[in-house]
Amino acid sequence: MKLMSARNNLPVTDRSSRWVRERIKSVWSHRMFYLFLLPGLAWFFIFSYIPLYGVTLAFKEYSFTKGILGSPWVGLKYFEQFFHYYQASDLIKNTVVISLLKLLIGFPAPIILALMLNEVSKSWFKRPIQTISYIPHFISWVVVYTLLNRLLSPSGGPVNDMIESFGGEKIFFFGEIDWFYPLIIVSFVWKDVGWNSIIYLAAISGIDQQLYDAAKIDGAGRFKQMWHITLPGIRDVFILLFILGTGSLMSAGYEQLLLFNNPATASIGNVLDTYVINAGIKGGEMSYATAIGFFQSVIALIFILTANKIAKKVSSTHLF
Repeated sequence: MKLMSARNNLPVTDRSSRWVRERIKSVWSHRMFYLFLLPGLAWFFIFSYIPLYGVTLAFKEYSFTKGILGSPWVGLKYFEQFFHYYQASDLIKNTVVISLLKLLIGFPAPIILALMLNEVSKSWFKRPIQTISYIPHFISWVVVYTLLNRLLSPSGGPVNDMIESFGGEKIFFFGEIDWFYPLIIVSFVWKDVGWNSIIYLAAISGIDQQLYDAAKIDGAGRFKQMWHITLPGIRDVFILLFILGTGSLMSAGYEQLLLFNNPATASIGNVLDTYVINAGIKGGEMSYATAIGFFQSVIALIFILTANKIAKKVSSTHLF
């Protein structure tokens, strides 16, 4: 008590200097751990924070000869130009619809896969399945598109040949608008479901095994154990990833849409991501493209803040 009272009676400057010395001493005692953090911090600083200055392009009339610093300010000119663009509402709607479908269908998929793999007790069967489910994540969208195009082609594709052998008519999957969303969502889930399940498998492995043993003694079956132990055990991870996932509602994935979209599906396949690429790289309108990208980022931030606020009210898990 005397020590605490004596410390509190110190002047503010002395308390601040004491706090600084204690922090420096703590950092020095754990210096090796901080050294491991340096490469990651350097990467974020160089590639994530320094380029943030480029956002000013959204408010400038960018000139290749004058550069970012020398280009004149134009205020909200390019934001107004985008919102007056006749297809702006369609681009936003298509982006949100595709992103929402990916979130609602693609988000639960790795959880279901992780729960199924957790129930498999034979390692000789479980490990190959895990490996097979991870591999598509490392395949580029160019390869995925080429593979699907060959499989679903109306001329020589095995899927259409099978349909025709059963008396059906060939389907031009990539040319019919009704098949666009299924192709986008199914290929997205197939590509990332295995990789995303790793986080949930790690969370499941951290659940106390004694809880399962106690549940078995009480007569709980595999389904009840999963419902009352496994799912609550990964709830915090689920909430955190869902909050972060809401930030992607304004980004439908430019690489996939750039390949899968074509003139026949343009009415529902044109999204903000591909429009930004076409405007910025193909059209050379760097300021205009930056303004659209900045708009996407602001809306994504609003979604994350809203989801985090809701999570804070309904549960004890939140980002901040």
